[in-house]
Amino acid sequence: MTTDASKRIAFVSTRISGTDGVSLEIGKWAEVLERMGHECFYIAGQCDDRPRERSHVIPEAHFTHPAIAEINRRSFGVQLRSPEVSDQIRNMTGVIDEKLREALTRLEIDIIIAENCLTIPMNIPLGLALVETVMETGIGCIAHHHDFVWERERFMVNAVDDHIQAAFPPNLNEIQHVAINSVAAAEFARRTGLSSRVIPNVMDFDSPPETGRKRSEFRNDIGLAEEDILILQPTRVVQRKGIETSVELVRRLDDPRCKLVITHSAGDEGDAYAQRVRSYAELLGVEIVFAEDWISDRQDPARVGQKKYSIWDAFRAADFVTYPSTYEGFGNAFLETVYFKKPILCNRYSIYRTDIEPCGFDVILMDGYLTDEVVNQVHEVLRNAERRRQMVEHNYVTARKFFSYARVEGELQALLNKPRLALTSAT
Repeated sequence: MTTDASKRIAFVSTRISGTDGVSLEIGKWAEVLERMGHECFYIAGQCDDRPRERSHVIPEAHFTHPAIAEINRRSFGVQLRSPEVSDQIRNMTGVIDEKLREALTRLEIDIIIAENCLTIPMNIPLGLALVETVMETGIGCIAHHHDFVWERERFMVNAVDDHIQAAFPPNLNEIQHVAINSVAAAEFARRTGLSSRVIPNVMDFDSPPETGRKRSEFRNDIGLAEEDILILQPTRVVQRKGIETSVELVRRLDDPRCKLVITHSAGDEGDAYAQRVRSYAELLGVEIVFAEDWISDRQDPARVGQKKYSIWDAFRAADFVTYPSTYEGFGNAFLETVYFKKPILCNRYSIYRTDIEPCGFDVILMDGYLTDEVVNQVHEVLRNAERRRQMVEHNYVTARKFFSYARVEGELQALLNKPRLALTSAT
């Protein structure tokens, strides 16, 4: 075990891999914690891009595990569950509980950071097992909440409300809770009676990104000509991302050089919306490049014949970024755009209005739909290099002030100084 000053901290989640928002934020928190002198470890159902010696895979912790997928299929969209499903949940909770404790012992963990697995019921047995482990072992726990269950429509009708009330999130004073925006924190307090600390998503604005040498290679490989204008949609293809607006923007720019490039696939939310976007683009005569086949979760030049670009290469290659989301827990893609000094069109989704807009960023904003004025502003930014430079430089300085690693370090230090967590190593 470590001393009180230096702790062994394990991130626990269904999946710690790739470029989804939760995995990205885990990487950032880990970097900050290790700068602070702590050691970080990873326990998840999938964990293939973290140091092997610091990882522990529990297959049943992944939401795609057959037993978990079956539980989810029979628990949501219905109002009654069978005794068989109840038995499955109990059995899988026991399996995960045993393997979780084995991992905590093997890695000599002092503190758990539960990443979204005590927030939305993607894996009910994992959440229940975590709660049991915390209550029975006394291990320190920080629950980092990204997307609360009440924010996802697909979980509204269910036959597992007893388990949701118990663990998603758990109403326990023993766990320190973290929300990523002020609106979610207020709703969490209203529903549970507990407090939480607000720690927004961040980027390392004290370390500007490297220039990168793959801008032209990326553009060539995805089929763009040198004179084309790459309009980047750096999100998954899901309905709340509002991608129809990006398609409409490209059409209204009325420039055949403008090409819409989408970086991610639909993920775990199905392909119906992706087909809708394709059909809408065909209707408007807009060319879309779905670039997920070229983008890897991490750069690895040795992987000959496979994906060879990172999401960062896509940002470097972009001329303009669209972010017309109707809802976001915070807005990773917004900060990433600012980090890579690209101009952006952003919808004023609720969290943008409450937690980002007051900071004073200089971006092109829309209120739910495109107007002629918004389209004209995009035209101006694309053709006026000095306007672009002023915009992106101002935004970088602003983000460095409000959304840097320094802010996270201060917040995490305050959490680790809480009596329960500060004394964990000594108990």
